[in-house]
Amino acid sequence: MADWEILHEDDEVLVCYKPANLATQSAKPMEKDLESELKNYRAKKGEDPFIGVVHRLDQPVEGVLVFAKTREVADTLTKQLREKTLQKKYYAIITRGNMPKEGVLEDYLVKDGRKNRAMVVKPDDPRGKKARLSYRVVSEVDDMRLLDITIQSGRFHQIRAQLASRTAPIFGDTKYGGVSTGRPLCLCAYYLRFIHPKTGQMMEFEIHPKGEDFYDLLP
Repeated sequence: MADWEILHEDDEVLVCYKPANLATQSAKPMEKDLESELKNYRAKKGEDPFIGVVHRLDQPVEGVLVFAKTREVADTLTKQLREKTLQKKYYAIITRGNMPKEGVLEDYLVKDGRKNRAMVVKPDDPRGKKARLSYRVVSEVDDMRLLDITIQSGRFHQIRAQLASRTAPIFGDTKYGGVSTGRPLCLCAYYLRFIHPKTGQMMEFEIHPKGEDFYDLLP
């Protein structure tokens, strides 16, 4: 497993790369997670070990995350997330050949806590929460398609559930019907943009996925 790394650090924020199979947070006492790693990192430097978790990535998903160093900064970034000033983009690989080259997916999702997965329900289901994303096909190799995805809502397992509901599960995502590869599922939060809480500067970060299945498809 690739190691986590710090992409940017200042007095207010930490921007990090989270590898696949590392939890953002964990309720399990013996399970390694990025929040705890960053708290230990700050403590070793003699700093207040506070880490504000602003947004999360599923454990099998790799990508970029921003963390706050103070509660005030955490509140500011959470507000940006709510108001969509904080933006994220994802790469995902699917194997369905008849998806349109680009489009908007809109569904209503319900979280099934027992199975730890999301389900698409009818719009009139009172339990449903609206989920919306846009995508475009970036490249194709054989039956593999790389999608560039922008989400307009932050629902639990949103991308995974919405694609799977169209018989286009993410490659390697066995929870949602994807092909078993023995490797992490092919979903990466590759781009992050937010306004710096102190300076007001627009901060942008972009990475290349480290999962080997991405190599032949990346632009």
